[in-house]
Amino acid sequence: MAWSQDEERLLAQIEQRLVDEDPRLVARLESFNRRAGKSETRAKGPRRRLRRSTVIIAVSWLLIATLVATLLILVLRHEAAAMALL
Repeated sequence: MAWSQDEERLLAQIEQRLVDEDPRLVARLESFNRRAGKSETRAKGPRRRLRRSTVIIAVSWLLIATLVATLLILVLRHEAAAMALL
């Protein structure tokens, strides 16, 4: 939806007042905009981010499953050894 001319003029006035009153705020916002622009170009869209997070989640689950299986094997061996002594 396009801004009306009056809205654009009011926004320009507000922006100019902010620039005049608080130059530090302007510098911070410009710095933020530069950083945000860099991260958008680096990410190559949300699809790559989604793929990366899916791989991280899959690897995490695999590690958890391996840990649980290892602990289960250790417990069962320990119990079997204890039963053999009786």
